[in-house]
Amino acid sequence: MKNKPLLVLFLTIFLDLLGFGIIIPVFPIIAKELHASAIEIGFIAGIYSLMNFLFSPFWGTLSDRIGRRPVMLISIALTVLAYVFFAFTNSLVFLILSRVFAGIGSANISAAQAYIADITPPENRAKNMGFIGAAFGLGFIFGPPIGGFLKSMSGTGSVEYVGWFSAILSSINLILAFLFLKESLQQKQKDKAFSFKPIANLLEEFKKPVIRELILFNFIFIVAFAMMQISSTIFWAEKYGFNEKQIGWVFMYIGVLSAIIQGGLVGKLNKYFGEKQLLTYGTIFMVIGLGTLPFTPVDIFWLQLVSLFFIALANGFISPAILALLSKNTPSHQQGQVLGSNQSFGSLARVIGPALGGLLYSLDWGFPFWGGALLMGLCFFLISAIGKFTEAKL
Repeated sequence: MKNKPLLVLFLTIFLDLLGFGIIIPVFPIIAKELHASAIEIGFIAGIYSLMNFLFSPFWGTLSDRIGRRPVMLISIALTVLAYVFFAFTNSLVFLILSRVFAGIGSANISAAQAYIADITPPENRAKNMGFIGAAFGLGFIFGPPIGGFLKSMSGTGSVEYVGWFSAILSSINLILAFLFLKESLQQKQKDKAFSFKPIANLLEEFKKPVIRELILFNFIFIVAFAMMQISSTIFWAEKYGFNEKQIGWVFMYIGVLSAIIQGGLVGKLNKYFGEKQLLTYGTIFMVIGLGTLPFTPVDIFWLQLVSLFFIALANGFISPAILALLSKNTPSHQQGQVLGSNQSFGSLARVIGPALGGLLYSLDWGFPFWGGALLMGLCFFLISAIGKFTEAKL
């Protein structure tokens, strides 16, 4: 990776997501040890996604006005604070505060994506957005095992080591960003009054052709993927008798494949096919992967890995292609606002997907997967609309 700012941004996002990944297996355990009910655990988990939903467009729009660098520094500092609260967690109040600040800080991905759009020519945006997707994947791959190990060291009712380790990672993240992440925005919206109206700003994006279809596409894709995530965990435990460790290895398989595809293949494939074709192929792969997942015989699990391979391909194709198309169809001084709105709707999808997946699974174990495949089938209509708008624009 010859682009130094991109390398720094990759490391910044990797460390940010590594810290988040460390918390994933630990949060429900410490909540239970603090005598939280299942409903309270779900509520506290939802706070994180709610903060992401609200603050993704906030950070993105603010970065259009004051620049990407200060937004990244402030949001990373909030993440450090979140993990310090987590280290001192001995009550549900501290746990809630830590998730609130973590949700606000981690919503900075929209500003990071806008930074990439600033420093990357249009023809290379899918490739460089793929690098960020790879950073996401690697953070989720290495984070959970580290979190489980540190929780075992902290002992019952404590997450001291988890919190301080994550806080140190985020502090390194902050130092790297401060030293090496230079401002990328050339044209700032200083002439426009800043207002924090998350719902109004989100609805405003739905008035824009192409942007509307791309955000809706991303929303449907994440809902379908999140439905698979929550349902497959129960599915593998009930149908295949997998324990938590084995299920973790399966998700690690998906993460490794997605990281390889987004980090190494997307840039080359985009030169041959373009973003619209990547969306088309990704949708086809997702329909195949989700649709075939429930049909695998119990004694032939490797066929599940084939279905998951198609899902990983879909994830590797769709995410960077959507981000590249959004940035190409947005003025440079509005990149943060648009990418923030997309990130916000993605956060909302991560709330709806698991809930919908759980409901469908209670009706029939195959419904979440077939329902997700059906949802992805609707995306073909969006691809057609995206093509018409972009061709008309040309």
